[in-house]
Amino acid sequence: MALLTEPMAGSASANRERLQKVLARAGVASRRRAEELIRCGRISVNGRVVTGMGLRVDPARDRIAFDGRPVRLEKKVYILLNKPAGYVTTLADPQGRPIVTDLIRDVRQRIFPVGRLDLDSEGALLLTNDGTLANHILHPRYEVNKTYEVELKKTPARQDLRHLEEGILLDGRKTWPARLRILSRAPGRTIVEIIIHEGKKRQVRKMFQAKGFPVIRLKRTAYGDLKIGGLPSGKYRFLGKNDLKKIFSGKIPFTIKNIPD
Repeated sequence: MALLTEPMAGSASANRERLQKVLARAGVASRRRAEELIRCGRISVNGRVVTGMGLRVDPARDRIAFDGRPVRLEKKVYILLNKPAGYVTTLADPQGRPIVTDLIRDVRQRIFPVGRLDLDSEGALLLTNDGTLANHILHPRYEVNKTYEVELKKTPARQDLRHLEEGILLDGRKTWPARLRILSRAPGRTIVEIIIHEGKKRQVRKMFQAKGFPVIRLKRTAYGDLKIGGLPSGKYRFLGKNDLKKIFSGKIPFTIKNIPD
């Protein structure tokens, strides 16, 4: 198969856009992951393997394939799931544990989770086939807040909370500022709310562990202003444009077409 490393003729057409953006819109992968797929030679356009980043394509006219399978733009789907503990946020698990998409019924599109909630954590989890949305939520540059409720055995002192708010060294890097408040306290049980816009693996658990407070239970309650509310554990609902606006403080920073309010 021929190799294509340079933009095709006519790349200035108004209908053309960067290949990695089209792949993200088609739900193949996030834009960053799509760039990796291109570099690895797993994407072809009109029968020619692509390895360069500058290619612009017209998804209505060009034949795009991923590992030889045609790539088609799907209707975008946005789902908010109240993830129970005991499910992993991957699309497959070699250990055979339940995966979050097992809970989603009657959705034909290939959806993926936006970010992580580890096996023992629960709460708000977005699933979509929109790689652009996922990138805007996960990339620290966009500073989308994620809110968690954390159950601890002991009540942190004000000084401990202040240190976590200001940022602590974690895995050799200082965490970004956070917002914390105690929601409730009782003998042997304290609930703390923490709001961060980072999303590194097991970050909230590691932050509290670093201050000597092992997490008993962790639940994500919101992305931005989009809250889990009274959605029962293991259930989900489809999101409209007004829901997505709540994630980004009222204004979606990219174009979404053909989705109801």
